Amino acid sequence: MTRELWTAVDDYLAEALLPADPVLDAALAESGAAGLPAIAVSPTQGKLLNLLALTAGARSILEIGTLGGYSTIWLARALPPGGTLVTCEYDPKHAAVARANLDRAGFGPDVADIRVGAALDTLPTLTGPFDFVFIDADKTNLAPYVAEAVRLSRPGTTIVVDNVVRDGAVLDAAGTDPSVRGVREMFAALTGDDRVDATAIQTVGNKGYDGFVLARVR
Repeated sequence: MTRELWTAVDDYLAEALLPADPVLDAALAESGAAGLPAIAVSPTQGKLLNLLALTAGARSILEIGTLGGYSTIWLARALPPGGTLVTCEYDPKHAAVARANLDRAGFGPDVADIRVGAALDTLPTLTGPFDFVFIDADKTNLAPYVAEAVRLSRPGTTIVVDNVVRDGAVLDAAGTDPSVRGVREMFAALTGDDRVDATAIQTVGNKGYDGFVLARVR
């Protein structure tokens, strides 16, 4: 099994299940043209987020890690009329690209509110509760991000945390990679947190070998 095969299957699934989407394609193109890293979720992952938020009946969504707004658009599309989304982005350049992409997609600041700055500074200023939380930011701070997500939740809130397998490096308990340490610290915190039920799913695809946490607040 190779990444080339995973990517080919991902491409087939996207072509089979997801119609052409000029708005999302433009968001990726504008992000690339601006020099943003090509680390947005894949189309099938974006649709999964959209379906999970729809299934949760989310009227309020929190995203930690905006990048160019690709996943933000998928999430915003799950909102009902009057729904709102807050997304936290550290880099002002990324936030500017995301703002343009969201505006093009029809989600102005009244719907999708980008908060620029370190998320650990922004999150304590929010009150919530949020119905759905997606965490896709630096991995070193995953444990405090999840703690803040739970604080800002209500019973039944869905929390998704991306990139938690890291090509299997999550097994390396003695490693020096700060991202892996951050992921393991998050798992340790979840293990001792009786406020949430959680599982983790391994994934393969055009983003390689990784996985995500799916949690529900009790």
